[in-house]
Amino acid sequence: MSGMWSRSYGTVTAMARVDDEVAPVNGGATGARDTEVQDGGQAGAGQIIRRNFSDTVLSSVATLGRALRIGAAASYIGVVDAFRGRFQVHETLTQAWFLIRVTAIPSILMAIPFGVIVSAQVGNIVSELGADSMIGAAGGLGVIKQGAPMATAMLLGGAGAAAIAADLGARTVREEVDALRVMGIDPVQRLVVPRIAAMMLVAPLLNILIIFIGVGSGFLVAVSALNVTPGSYWQSFGAFTTSIDVWVSLVKALMFGFLVVVIACQRGLEAKGGPRGVADGVNAAVVMSIAAAVVLNTVITQVVTMFFPVRMA
Repeated sequence: MSGMWSRSYGTVTAMARVDDEVAPVNGGATGARDTEVQDGGQAGAGQIIRRNFSDTVLSSVATLGRALRIGAAASYIGVVDAFRGRFQVHETLTQAWFLIRVTAIPSILMAIPFGVIVSAQVGNIVSELGADSMIGAAGGLGVIKQGAPMATAMLLGGAGAAAIAADLGARTVREEVDALRVMGIDPVQRLVVPRIAAMMLVAPLLNILIIFIGVGSGFLVAVSALNVTPGSYWQSFGAFTTSIDVWVSLVKALMFGFLVVVIACQRGLEAKGGPRGVADGVNAAVVMSIAAAVVLNTVITQVVTMFFPVRMA
């Protein structure tokens, strides 16, 4: 036992001595490697940032290009089908009714507080200036030129785009879109064109509904809370509001609707990865459509202001 213990103890001691001798060498090599990695990481940090930035920009441009291509192809196919009598009227009306069901009540609920807020805020400022008779013009023009188109864009981008992207995304994940291609059916013609036509039909109707509700709620606030006579309200509203203001609002709604539905269709047809991919596509469609509508509204407002400075300023 004594001899065995001595031999075991000697082996352990030798192994410990070897570890003590090897450890500094390995530690030195590892430390040198870590230093090199840190130096390389610091040197390549700028390259990584530039590469990520360039990849993001290129990806955004590619996404925009695909969306524009889908929009152009759908517009061309829709016009050709309409001339040849093959347009999908039933599917278009079905999609339009679906969009009306998901956006009509929210549009009313949004238009009422919007008209009230615009009339109250503008009315307080105008009252301080001693121009109570101008409340109708200021509040009505604010709703028509900016409030109604942006409310339409947000509703179509929030409810409409989410529904369209979820529907097309689910079809894509279930490989229904691939099955259409195998059967020789163009998914853009079968799925995208009716939804674009439905959105073009619903957008101006929704815009007109928001204008009526917003102006009406602003009128009630001005008469009941700001002590404005009904005659002066409508007189100032009619004196400063022209048909061009309404037409610009309708054109804005049409452009916003087209932008929203193209983005929603593009994100839905490119969904991948199962339910998680569908959810990501819906989220991207809502965010991108509303952001794009805000940017487009700024551009349209500036362009119209240059051509009609008196009416739109």
